[in-house]
Amino acid sequence: METRDAAEVEPRGAPVGHDGEEHTANTLQAAPKKDESQSKSQMEKIFGFKKEDLTSWHNLVALLNRPTDPASLGIFRCLFGLLMAIDVTQERGLSHLDYKYLDGAPVCRFPLFNFLQPLPLDWMYLVYVVMFLGALGIMLGLFYRLSCLMFISTYWYIFFLDKTAWNNHSYLYGLIGFQLTLMDGNRYWSVDGVRRPTIRNTHVPLWNYTLLRTQIFIVYFIAGVKKLDADWVEGYSMSYLAHHWLFDPFKTILPVELVNLLVVHGGGLVLDLTAGYLLFFDATRPTAFFFVSYFHCMNSQLFSIGMFPYTMLATSPLFCYPDWPRRFFAHFPAIFRTVLPLTAMNPQPSPSCVYKEPHSTSTEHQTPPPAAKAPKLRLKHKLGAIFTIVYVIEQFFMPYSHFITQGYNNWTNGLYGYSWDMMVHSRSHQHVKITYKDGKTGDIGYLNPGVFTQSRRWKDHGDMLKQYATCLSQLLPSYNISDPEIYFDIWVSINERFQQRIFDPRVDIVKAHWSPVQPNVWLMPLLVDLSPWRTKFQEIEGSLDNQTEIVFIADFPGLLLENFVSEDLGNTSIHVLQGKVTIEVVEEKKNYTLQPGEQMKVPAGAYHKVYTVSEDPSCYMYVYVNTTEASLQQNFTKLFELQERVRNGTETNPLPPELQPLMAAEGDEVNATDPIVQLFLKRQRRMKEVKKRREAGVLVRFERFAVKKYYTIRRGFLMTAIALRNLAVGLPPLEQLKEEVAFANIKAPVGNQEERLKDEVGHGEL
Repeated sequence: METRDAAEVEPRGAPVGHDGEEHTANTLQAAPKKDESQSKSQMEKIFGFKKEDLTSWHNLVALLNRPTDPASLGIFRCLFGLLMAIDVTQERGLSHLDYKYLDGAPVCRFPLFNFLQPLPLDWMYLVYVVMFLGALGIMLGLFYRLSCLMFISTYWYIFFLDKTAWNNHSYLYGLIGFQLTLMDGNRYWSVDGVRRPTIRNTHVPLWNYTLLRTQIFIVYFIAGVKKLDADWVEGYSMSYLAHHWLFDPFKTILPVELVNLLVVHGGGLVLDLTAGYLLFFDATRPTAFFFVSYFHCMNSQLFSIGMFPYTMLATSPLFCYPDWPRRFFAHFPAIFRTVLPLTAMNPQPSPSCVYKEPHSTSTEHQTPPPAAKAPKLRLKHKLGAIFTIVYVIEQFFMPYSHFITQGYNNWTNGLYGYSWDMMVHSRSHQHVKITYKDGKTGDIGYLNPGVFTQSRRWKDHGDMLKQYATCLSQLLPSYNISDPEIYFDIWVSINERFQQRIFDPRVDIVKAHWSPVQPNVWLMPLLVDLSPWRTKFQEIEGSLDNQTEIVFIADFPGLLLENFVSEDLGNTSIHVLQGKVTIEVVEEKKNYTLQPGEQMKVPAGAYHKVYTVSEDPSCYMYVYVNTTEASLQQNFTKLFELQERVRNGTETNPLPPELQPLMAAEGDEVNATDPIVQLFLKRQRRMKEVKKRREAGVLVRFERFAVKKYYTIRRGFLMTAIALRNLAVGLPPLEQLKEEVAFANIKAPVGNQEERLKDEVGHGEL
């Protein structure tokens, strides 16, 4: 936080070396003694502990239980509890809980363990209430240990209940909540401290800080190691981010390609690899604070990741001297001292810590104290040290434990959420087909992708696909489909590669074997040998005009792709890049064989099949133009030019009745009868509103954000009140319940306008 004399405060940067009882005592002195500074070794000045502290188990336990100022931990506890209370209403889903857990509706779910099922809806609201109260208790330091248990028990239950919602930061929240349960987080600025003066402002053992600092170090460092993947280093993982407005300052001096490679991917890699180290050391900490703060503020705008950026910002001060809150709040006027954290530099002793026996501080005695003066260790001290070591080892091991849980491995290892491989992989899905076959009659039919589920992540994970197929096999008999067989044909592109199948479409997933510890045999391999084609993709796409679209396909020998070309795509052709394919035009009942470099046009409004007949995978591309949209854009251009001529007075010919709405002044309501004119005017309103929102000032943006959050949180609390009332006194009459839900669903006054704009986005009317 600030530069201070080495004798007054121990410089330290490692996870276990940010403070000690000597610092607490010395800060009360007017001027530290010069010989105390000289008595410290270079290692102790840098890391905060001596080499001798690591030479024996006894010394290591004493080090990890060294008395430490509780101030920084107390502030973090308060911030974490506040952010988690907000998170309950946001990313945990309290505001839309009734949409997520539909009582009585046929819904396929994806729990980590199949025996886990959601409670009835009203009881799920009670679960969330317990989690919310636990977060508030953590924030206030009120009944701290009980509040932590309330929070983590309900949090992990909800976490395990839905694998499709897993991500790294949600996993991190659960880990931090678990750690705080075992820590003395209520020793500073807590209601418990007011209730129990004996624990107020007492030391906490050093391992409390060690765990949290190491956890955050792992988040940064392992994320950086995972970004050493070739796709990230070459700039394919998050290339779309370079077009975001946040990177406009960089684009003034660099082309967008270099912004993507150097800033987005190179900068992200360097920051993750170095942030943990830079935060540890005094000399580099200010620089680290600037870059990690800038990084997380950018992430809050780039991604919808809830409280994660703010949580990571709240963890940064943990790497400072633990007494920083005392010095910070000491600058506030005395009138606020009754509600602000304590500023006195005299924490009380705590039985959770190990204190050294009094001994001389003379520089003539630099040898370790005799065994008789060694601090006495209790069982809780040893358990704290054991837990710290085991937990740190486990956290370094977990991101690389996928050789054990092989059933969860797909093209990427493991379930997304505990490997810290954040943003390393991006996916796009071009084609998803679900086929069912009646086991008795042999009838074949197709299901809408995503039927009976609200999630889309099942398309990328074999374990979820197995759960989905099992669920469908249980639901389809009620629709007169007996003993159904379920087949999935899912095409995915990962990190801008070819679109290819991820699972074998010939396997009935209902009967397919799946085990959490065995490889998934019906997973198709990722065609990594074709990755160099991505450079060629960019060249091909660069040679096309803005109206021409292209899709790159790779398929395995012996398989076929059945495709339907919409009538809107009036100019669609297939170009073979590698391998050999046979194209069957279904209506014509003709086959055409194509070699690399050859192409053919496929008819619109009809089915065709593409067979891979070569021994190696085939690669080909669809090149097409949406002729309907192209025609619409041409009409829009003509209408815009006509409107400009009318407004500047250069148009002399009278307009026909269907074009009269073009003459209306901006903001006037018009009733256009021509559908093209109607779409054109909608598009203009949309563009005007988007421009207005983008150019809005900070206060307007903040007001818009606050109003939106208010109504979101308002709905969550009102629906919770309805559910608790139902549990307490039973369901009211149906009409009353409808009125209560309608009242909870009230949106902000601008909501209608926003909904209207959503309806007008793009050309969905086509």
